[in-house]
Order: sequence, then C-alpha cells, then structure tokens
Amino acid sequence: RTAQDAAAAIGCEVAQIVKSLLFVGADGRAHLVLASGPNRVDAARLEERLGGRVALADPATVRDVTGFAIGGVAPLGLASDVPVWMDEDLLRHDVVWAAAGTPRSVFPVAPGALRDATGATVLRVVDAG
Repeated sequence: RTAQDAAAAIGCEVAQIVKSLLFVGADGRAHLVLASGPNRVDAARLEERLGGRVALADPATVRDVTGFAIGGVAPLGLASDVPVWMDEDLLRHDVVWAAAGTPRSVFPVAPGALRDATGATVLRVVDAG
C-alpha cells in the first residue's frame, strides 16, 4: 500500500520504489509523474513546468486514464496517451521497482530504461524544503 511497505516486501531501499501519480491540469489534461518512494511531489514545481494549476486525480479518473487502480498504476501500458514526468532522483539507482498493474505486483527496471520506455521528461519534482 505504501512505498515503505513495497520496499520492505522487496528488500530494497524506499528510494528505489517508483510511485506513479496522476495529476490533472486546469486544462483537463492528465500527466503521470513517476516519483521516488520517499519524495513528495511539489505541485508548484509541476505547475511552473506545465504553466497552470494541477491537482491529484481522483480514483475514477486514475482508472479511466491509466486503466489501473490507485496503488497499482504501472508506468507502461496505459489506457491513454499521457505525458510522463520522471523524478530525477530515480536515476541515482541501478534498479528501481515499479507497479505492474496491481497493488501487489512490481517489476524491476533500470531507471534509464524506464525513462526511455515511457518517453518521460526528467525533472526535479520534489519539495524544495
């Protein structure tokens, strides 16, 4: 259920867990953010990059846009074509673990390969504080 739970089950650092978070902009467009487990996405940083307000998507929107339920959103195989943003901290690891479509399944992947496969734009998405 949490990045900490996933890391404990896998036996890796929490920072190696990829959180897939869906945000919706004021224009209604969805954006998938791949964040390192302990990091909190700074909405203001994302808003600055996107040029407008963003909010976390509600569970129905997450399922609609991604095809997955919250807690199991895989970064690949999404139901819709959405821009993907990747937390630069994920690139510090040789291997990261991302959800594989259910809350109880994950897969290991090199972060560079994940970036390339998703077409993600890498940026600093965490709180400045």
